[in-house]
Amino acid sequence: MEFTNDARKELFWIAYNRAYGLTDFNIHNTLLKRHEFRKQTILDDETLTNDEKAHAIKLLNRDFDYDRIMSAEGSERTTRICENCQEECVAITYCECCIRNYLKSNFSNWTSGDNKIDDLIRKCQMETVRPNKIIEWIPYDSLQNIQHFAEGGYSKIYTADFIGGFYYDWDSDEKRLKKGSTCEVVLKSLNVENADRRWFKESKSHLSISVKWVDVVRCFGMTKNPSGTYMLVMDKMNIDLRNFLYQNHTKITWKRRISIAFDIVHALHRIHSENAIHRDLHSGNILELNERFFIGDLGFCGPASKPFNSVYGNLPYIAPEVLIAKETTTFASDIYSVGILMWEISSGRPPFNNCSHDYDLVMKIVNGSRPKIVSGTPLKYKELMEQCWDADPTKRPKINFLKAEMEELNTSWFYDENQEQIISDDDNKSIYSDYYESRKYYTTSTSSIYQFGTYSEPKNALERGIIINF
Repeated sequence: MEFTNDARKELFWIAYNRAYGLTDFNIHNTLLKRHEFRKQTILDDETLTNDEKAHAIKLLNRDFDYDRIMSAEGSERTTRICENCQEECVAITYCECCIRNYLKSNFSNWTSGDNKIDDLIRKCQMETVRPNKIIEWIPYDSLQNIQHFAEGGYSKIYTADFIGGFYYDWDSDEKRLKKGSTCEVVLKSLNVENADRRWFKESKSHLSISVKWVDVVRCFGMTKNPSGTYMLVMDKMNIDLRNFLYQNHTKITWKRRISIAFDIVHALHRIHSENAIHRDLHSGNILELNERFFIGDLGFCGPASKPFNSVYGNLPYIAPEVLIAKETTTFASDIYSVGILMWEISSGRPPFNNCSHDYDLVMKIVNGSRPKIVSGTPLKYKELMEQCWDADPTKRPKINFLKAEMEELNTSWFYDENQEQIISDDDNKSIYSDYYESRKYYTTSTSSIYQFGTYSEPKNALERGIIINF
């Protein structure tokens, strides 16, 4: 849908996301009940035009189909026989079997030049669950106006125009997938010229998650530049969390902050459900689009090789047990990173923004130092945050528990119209001051290799009889 201006587009997505935020899973305890509630919420929304309501309902219907396909709730995973392919399918507004058959019929029309990559993309296509979440091989000449954008850890980031755009809908009458118009995309180089074992394992994880779940940054597929470097072709997002917080801190309510934290937890739940670990969560790879936040940089987070007994990541977000090289990254170390992100969301400040990222900071983290909790932080939010950054990884919440708790907190704040507090003017001035002060120590939101040596066992500050806060 074409919006008349950016303000209308913003209002539309606020209303659309509000329908999801208001959904109480205790009351609307089936997929159908949740779907009907969201549709009615949209229809009752006086900020939307009739055309915008119709478009929102169309999107909700497609989401409902997707939810039914992905649902583990057996009674709600009802099927039908498609009138076109005569196969058993779940979706109503499209047929996932028709889409897969269409993609399969085109296997001979493209190749990456590498059999393993071809097989990976074909496997992803045969697992397609919705028409706008399709992985494909994208010829490099389909990408124009390629511009270097940034250095992202151990990869390079470019922007480009994707000529012809991505698949977005299934045309039941013409029995084909439809593409949109030319769109802006991001290219991420993978820093490999050959599909070696490690690279292939990580690319498989990334693409397999992206093709299934809408909570991670959308990947349209892969390409290869003339020099032989493979690249991911991804959705172009608006802004990362670090800069979003800085630019908008004067107007972000606690309701919005909790919603952002919930988006992150929900996305991480999807990643962990695939038995995958992110390994490098920080505010530079949490990205916003259409009033929602998504996790990016899945899998391709580190260098192909690093020194023995070293750590790769963004230091303030790395769990203490990983810093001392007692453990590699785990589900629990991802949860630790969430705790630090929750603090950053609550404060608007980069964590440990007044410290150099060096041995001294590592010692402080291992000895229990955590950022100072912001005055006025909701009690439940504070408790979850502290559980997430506990020094003992076995005491951190599992992702299922954390998702359920954040879901409940998010819903309660959506329903309470009084929960619109913003950070005070004094705190805003402090954020500005801290942000600029941090530039002395912290000049990038990307990750690096750290190698410091050995340390004592990580402890919470109170276990040592001291309180250390920054």
